[in-house]
Amino acid sequence: MASDRSKRRAWTLGVTGLVIVTVLYLTVGVISGLRRVANLIVEPFAWTVDEVSLPVGHLLAGAINYSDVVAQNQRLRYELGRARQRAAESWALDRQLTQLTTELHVPFVGRLATVAAQVTTFSPTNFAATFDISRGQDQGVLVGMPVVANGGLVGVVISTTPNGATVRMINDGQSVVGVTYGSGANSFVLGGDGMGNALVASAAALSRPPSRGELLSTDGLNGGLFPPGLPVARVSEVAGSAGSGTYSVRAVPAADLAHLFYVDVILWEPST
Repeated sequence: MASDRSKRRAWTLGVTGLVIVTVLYLTVGVISGLRRVANLIVEPFAWTVDEVSLPVGHLLAGAINYSDVVAQNQRLRYELGRARQRAAESWALDRQLTQLTTELHVPFVGRLATVAAQVTTFSPTNFAATFDISRGQDQGVLVGMPVVANGGLVGVVISTTPNGATVRMINDGQSVVGVTYGSGANSFVLGGDGMGNALVASAAALSRPPSRGELLSTDGLNGGLFPPGLPVARVSEVAGSAGSGTYSVRAVPAADLAHLFYVDVILWEPST
């Protein structure tokens, strides 16, 4: 009897174990199947997300890199303009030095200190050619100081705040600049005629008119608004006759006034 019970118990345990193994096998199989189905469903979406996100990432990276390139180009344009300006200044100052110091009794200004500034607002019109910069009174910038960039004179400071200033451009209708050329024996005043137009002088009394393409630079006369030797413009047209002794002159600014990103304010005042 005991032997029969033992056999039945062993048989029951065996069947139970077989059932458990079968259930586990089926369960694992179902789960694996569900996983495969889930992968089949999710995989296309994952591929699509990758295909979309990668170009977007590249686009964003490209936009960031492009802005860096633009900033670098602006800075390089500024540095190139400074180099051109310094070269023109040296030539003009060497030409004028003897004349100014011996005949006009104007002291040589030497290498003047400057403050670099970024153009913060640039929206000139035909009526008012001005722009704002990122340096002001706290950095030593004062009303009347000359501003140069891109190879020549671009304007003069007309108002300041503690950390900003407004510059009137040389092509503004209210702008006037005393210029000279050659040996410095002749001087006349150039006036602005609006954004995009040439600088002009009417009925200038000259013993020798400037030649087309000749560089005009600030004359630095006593009481003048600018120190001597700053490149201003190149002559584009001269009209008049030797008999009358007066000439009309048109000149193109030496600086690229349409692309101003950085400028230098010369720490110089007319009274100094």
